[in-house]
Amino acid sequence: MTDSLFPVFLVFLASAFIVASILILTHLLGGRRDSRVDLTPYECGMTPFEPARKRFTVKFYLIAMLFILFDIEAAFLYPWAVTFREFSNLKIFVLIEMMVFIGILFVGFLYVWKSGGLDWDK
Repeated sequence: MTDSLFPVFLVFLASAFIVASILILTHLLGGRRDSRVDLTPYECGMTPFEPARKRFTVKFYLIAMLFILFDIEAAFLYPWAVTFREFSNLKIFVLIEMMVFIGILFVGFLYVWKSGGLDWDK
């Protein structure tokens, strides 16, 4: 087992050495000329009108997590729909299982909607 993993270990070791040497060389040989303009956040050539470290509300992160949750639902639904024809003797069972999955997600969506999780102005 260790004989088959030795080349992989060598590749990781060589890549770590290359990365470390490039980082050290750029730090030692590269010049550093920071100016006030370089340190300001870039916003399409305009002067920044807000600080770059602006705080976001928790609502922003909740909506982002809900988007990821329902996006993952679509990621599960697509392969199921593509391979649905291959289930010859289990079609009804597989269809009912997917309806239960979509039903649970729909109930969760209704809960979030009714509790105001999707409203930006609250």
